Amino acid sequence: MNTARVSLAHASGAGAMAGEELIAAAREAAAVAQRSADAVDQEARFPHEAFEVLREKGLLGAMVPAVLGGSGASLATVAMIGRVLGEACASAGMIYAMHQIQVACLLEHGSGSPWHQQLLSRVANEQLLLASATSEEAIGGALRSSSCAVNVEGDRFHLLKMAPTISYGAHADGILITARRHADAAPSDQVMVCVLKQDYTLQSLNTWDTLGMRGTCSNGFRLEAVGQVDQVLPVPFGEIADATMTPVSHILWSALWLGIAGDAVSRAKTFFQGQARARPGQLPPSAPRVAEAVSLLQMMEARVDMALERQRARHAGASVSAAFALAAEMNGLKTAMSTMALDVVQQALLVCGMAGYKHGTPFSLGRHLRDLWSAPLMINNDRIQANTANLLLADRS
Repeated sequence: MNTARVSLAHASGAGAMAGEELIAAAREAAAVAQRSADAVDQEARFPHEAFEVLREKGLLGAMVPAVLGGSGASLATVAMIGRVLGEACASAGMIYAMHQIQVACLLEHGSGSPWHQQLLSRVANEQLLLASATSEEAIGGALRSSSCAVNVEGDRFHLLKMAPTISYGAHADGILITARRHADAAPSDQVMVCVLKQDYTLQSLNTWDTLGMRGTCSNGFRLEAVGQVDQVLPVPFGEIADATMTPVSHILWSALWLGIAGDAVSRAKTFFQGQARARPGQLPPSAPRVAEAVSLLQMMEARVDMALERQRARHAGASVSAAFALAAEMNGLKTAMSTMALDVVQQALLVCGMAGYKHGTPFSLGRHLRDLWSAPLMINNDRIQANTANLLLADRS
């Protein structure tokens, strides 16, 4: 099996054509997702219908290189797929984004490991869905700290984690888990362990009855896993988080939020145009708000495009100072996009008025707002701003 490193940022001309086909397939999945989006939200259930199509179209393995059975899609293509799904069903789009974040970690940091290369092949050929367990009781969402540890005996390991949330954990085919390297390791001395369904048991600790993103089914679980030590990724988790997990998360989440906001603007434009047709020659009073919403949306698009370009450039090599600057920029992407998306939908709601406030109209925006209120909370913006301030202390540019 070819274990050569495959960059997230590189795509050939053939890959670009495949990207167009993948996005067209994503639109088919989005059409299905849209039809069940309200039911997914109301029932707080997994978006099964959307994921049946995503699997059928091979989109779970989009970023896996062709040599392993995937499409070799770029991060930009996957971001666009997430945006397309977000326009239809935020929960489906978020699950897809979180799965691709795990795939990105395997691509970038498992290239020298036959076990992880085989896992990537299975993701592409069996359309496995990967989840992540990084949060932990008493630690919360502090990504770079773990309480649980990998306990090794011979070539086997045992791991027990009390996770307050594992998004779509009960529906995943595998989970990537953060833990201390061994029982005596410091909380920040972490590794990432990949386990498949036969390797672990889940005991639900709570229910997922939330304001928004209800279809992500992010219950808390007691997670107990066993397996081969080969399943531990061969690089420290700190490197995985800095180089891949954090920037890819912020880019893919931002693309999703852009999709949600874009659908809200589309509804507002349709409502505004209907008002204008009803009174020819008279501009509706909501005209400035429509223009403001479109302007904000364009700013969001530019910010995502810039972040993708910066992430591509990272692979060319950079100084420590440049790496700090890029980390600060990616943090800023997350905090800015998570608040701007809410601003866009708020403007759209004011355009649509009561038609947007009501449920069950073509202009309803309640689900958009509720889903987007999760955005500033996913790795809380206050925590991210504090991390950015620390990075700026070291900035000498």
